Amino acid sequence: MTKFFVSEDGTVKSVDARCPGCWISMTAPNDDEIKAVAADCAIEPDALKAALDIDERSRIEVDDNYTMILTNIPTVETDNDKELYSTIPLAVIITHDTVITVCSETTPLLRPFEDGKIKDFHTQMKSRFVLQILYRSARLYLEYLRIIDRKSEEVENKLHRSTKNHELIELLKLEKSLVYFTTALRSNESVMEKLFRSEIIKKYPEDSELLDDVIVENKQAIEMANIYSGILSGTMDAFASVISNNLNIVMKVLAIITIVLSIPTMIFSAYGMNVNIAGMPFAQSPYGFAIIIALSLLMSALVIFLFIKLKMFK
Repeated sequence: MTKFFVSEDGTVKSVDARCPGCWISMTAPNDDEIKAVAADCAIEPDALKAALDIDERSRIEVDDNYTMILTNIPTVETDNDKELYSTIPLAVIITHDTVITVCSETTPLLRPFEDGKIKDFHTQMKSRFVLQILYRSARLYLEYLRIIDRKSEEVENKLHRSTKNHELIELLKLEKSLVYFTTALRSNESVMEKLFRSEIIKKYPEDSELLDDVIVENKQAIEMANIYSGILSGTMDAFASVISNNLNIVMKVLAIITIVLSIPTMIFSAYGMNVNIAGMPFAQSPYGFAIIIALSLLMSALVIFLFIKLKMFK
């Protein structure tokens, strides 16, 4: 889908075709749309297709007719009614009179721009537009990181009551999301450093505060992602140790029960042999069966008492 927007009289309006100073928003474009925009703006079709590859890393590509800034933005996927957090590429292509954004799916990052809800947003101000997109991206990372932190706390509380595989798998997915976020944020940071050091985009004095905000927000997102990733990794290791310890306790109890039950089993096995009853104690006594049972229980009780004294049940 390809949409055209232009700022007029302080508002963002949708238009039917490209015009000077407009913004072209491309979401999961097909080949025909890519060819049409590429021909209209005199850029390479491969530049428009770059953001459609989910494995593309953040980078800056400079050409005679355009400059492409490829950054990774956060996204939410749904799997079995569960929200999974990942990243997707977003390309911002700047030509001499147009800004083009290309993304493989609809993202909440660009929706406020389309609805005209971003303060001081003008499609003609290309440098500010790029900074606003980077700022919104960092803010969106922070928002999703807080959600991931809340979800991890909820799963942790469930694990305190019951250590099931379902909760551990949820923690593993959240940890995977944090790895995606950390990798993408570090990659974005490299792009920002190159972007701000060079003159790829013009830097105006009135945008200096926004530029500082972009840097601060991105660094904060990186720090939060590292902190949450460390906490979640430590939580996973702790619960893995708890599960392993619980398994050891269960195995120890089963071993003790096996030892206790083996004593009467040995006695009953001896009396179950086909041997002369004259050589078997209590074999000819009318109370022999009760005596053997009592003797087996007594020996088992002694073994249990020994294990208790050795604190084997703790």
